[in-house]
Amino acid sequence: MEHHTTFSLCMIVKNEEPVLARCLASCYTLFDEIIIVDTGSTDRTKEIAAEYTDRIYDFTWIDDFAAARNFAFSKASGDYIYSCDADEILDRENYEKFAALKEAILPEIEIVQMLYEEDATTVLNARREYRAKLFKRLRTFTWQDPVHETIRLEPVVYDSDIVIFHRPRGEHQRRDFDIFIKAFERGERFTKNLYHTYASELYKCGTPEDFLRAVPVFADRMEMRLDADGYAESACVLAHAYRCKNEPQAFLEYALQVVAGGACSEICYELGAYYQAAGLYAEAAQWLMRALYEAAPLVDIHTAGDTSFGLLAECYDRLGDEALALEYRRLEKEWKLPQEQV
Repeated sequence: MEHHTTFSLCMIVKNEEPVLARCLASCYTLFDEIIIVDTGSTDRTKEIAAEYTDRIYDFTWIDDFAAARNFAFSKASGDYIYSCDADEILDRENYEKFAALKEAILPEIEIVQMLYEEDATTVLNARREYRAKLFKRLRTFTWQDPVHETIRLEPVVYDSDIVIFHRPRGEHQRRDFDIFIKAFERGERFTKNLYHTYASELYKCGTPEDFLRAVPVFADRMEMRLDADGYAESACVLAHAYRCKNEPQAFLEYALQVVAGGACSEICYELGAYYQAAGLYAEAAQWLMRALYEAAPLVDIHTAGDTSFGLLAECYDRLGDEALALEYRRLEKEWKLPQEQV
């Protein structure tokens, strides 16, 4: 008898009453089973979930999203697992694309990536980027190469054109910053991707206090010297933290380490902001121009765009050049994030 490929929806939730029904209504009919893991809701989240499934489990929150998601996946029985958050939406066009994918998916595909579209509050460097969303539950290991054969270790990944819309009801970064710090204090080592995400979230919405709390994390990363981009990324975070703390010696120490290795937009912006605050507007303008036209961003594309244009306008205001100030204000307002980063 021909096997029917089955699909499981797995979610972890907590206090998602305002958005959960919106999410499930947009996609629930695509799945053979729906598994919802609640990590401590005190609102009507579980009541709403019960309207769509009876596969609802409790999981004690331990400041670890991976642990909760692994638990959710362990409850799935489908051939493929779709990992979804409660603040995501699948519109009708992309619902149809998902349905078509289900019918056509090849058994050798192990991961399907979908375009994740953020709103204007994104910490990404584009409005859309590919994210792994659909996973084959059980993997079959395959030999490759006609001689000196080896097991294929890299998964087979398919980049689909399905768009998932992320429409959060509020910022999650406050919670995430606490998780980062607690994990570091427990002695956990971060992946390169997690360091990058932490730095990106700091640049997007971190307060001076958030940057200062992150100093031990990124100082430790710099000492490990794992990769050049990671070293520069960490130095940018530390430079920003010490600029906020008004410790110019420490600020310049980290900033100049990045410049010596090849300046990025973030550190050029930091130097521009440093000189602007010191009243040295011509020097500030030079660094901001480098941020915009000579360097490339590592974590925050805004330093190569609207953020630097805005500060540059302030510098030319102070220098008495009204025409250039107006021009850079215009460029600040017209600047837009790239549509996609793939």
